[in-house]
Amino acid sequence: MSSIPRIAIVGAGLGGLALARVLHIHGIDAVVHEAEASRTARTQGGMLDLHKESGQRALREAGLADEFHAVARPEGQDMRLLDHTGTLLLQEDTPDDAPLERPEVDRADLRNILLDSLPEQTVVWGHAFRYATALPEGGHRLHFAGGSTADCELFVGADGAHSRVRPLVTDAVPHHIGVNAIECAIPDIDRTHPDLAAMVGRGNYWALGNNQALAAQRNGDGSVRIYLSFRTPEDWLTTCGVPFTEPDRARAALADLFSGWAPQFTALIQACGDTFVPRPTTMLPVGLTWPGVPGVTLLGDAAHLMPPTGLGANMALLDAAELALALVARPDDMAAALSGYEAAMFVRAAAAAQECANIMEIMLSPAGAQGVLDFFQR
Repeated sequence: MSSIPRIAIVGAGLGGLALARVLHIHGIDAVVHEAEASRTARTQGGMLDLHKESGQRALREAGLADEFHAVARPEGQDMRLLDHTGTLLLQEDTPDDAPLERPEVDRADLRNILLDSLPEQTVVWGHAFRYATALPEGGHRLHFAGGSTADCELFVGADGAHSRVRPLVTDAVPHHIGVNAIECAIPDIDRTHPDLAAMVGRGNYWALGNNQALAAQRNGDGSVRIYLSFRTPEDWLTTCGVPFTEPDRARAALADLFSGWAPQFTALIQACGDTFVPRPTTMLPVGLTWPGVPGVTLLGDAAHLMPPTGLGANMALLDAAELALALVARPDDMAAALSGYEAAMFVRAAAAAQECANIMEIMLSPAGAQGVLDFFQR
């Protein structure tokens, strides 16, 4: 094994697992501490489009390109863009021989690839991180719910938007950006609603109006996941009157919010299953940095939470690969490795976060679909 010091990773999401994997193939052990009880403790969300220059690059560094290609869906790159009247403004269908520039992949499939690539003992399940204390000789002692502890010389916060590690390096917290979303899904759509399945197509289906949007996305399990987004105050999800736990009334209330739209959009809402998840949209300040803290760093949403417009997971995976490679390149100078990683990550993340914020602003602007069309054409 390498002389790299003991490494603890908080969070078994895509970024944390990718970091452990790239370290592992370079002969460096790391332990991933995860609050969830097992890999199947909760659903992992929908599809991701992995970009060739970022997310896919990280998987190449992890030696998992073939495994990724086996589960990737090139046809998931298809795009249909409509305005609220149902007018189709853009349709892009992916040729069978198209390069895998941004194929879709099921988040759960990708996570399983990463988990299966690691030694079984790498991930410690049911380890909810609570706080860390500095050790006199350097490094930290991590404290977990239930009273257990673990010592390490480096620990990495890969624990997402509500990171418990982040306060060790910065007092920045996510802020609401004036957008709220509701997630729902149509299961087994090809069998239950073949007409709607044909309308949505194989990939992404966006309908945009004045300050609200409906985005439908084909998933690898035969479902279509739907996101209803609104430019609204921070407290709107609690004041809008949608009874999220009463499916029939929730469907009716959400369809009513789109009553001025073409009937095909309310049909999608009325076809949804019984689960409606409210999701406020938050982000960290664009260009967030922090002074180096010995033995601690962040990656992914813990470091640069950005609006969900397609870059967050890619940035987390790239963070993981670049942090691992920095540690490999400087086995005897962890401080220099962290400093180099953070300097590059700050620049890259600021550009990505600004791009995501700009896309979200255009999607939920009065210009609606025409604004997005202009953006694509530019």
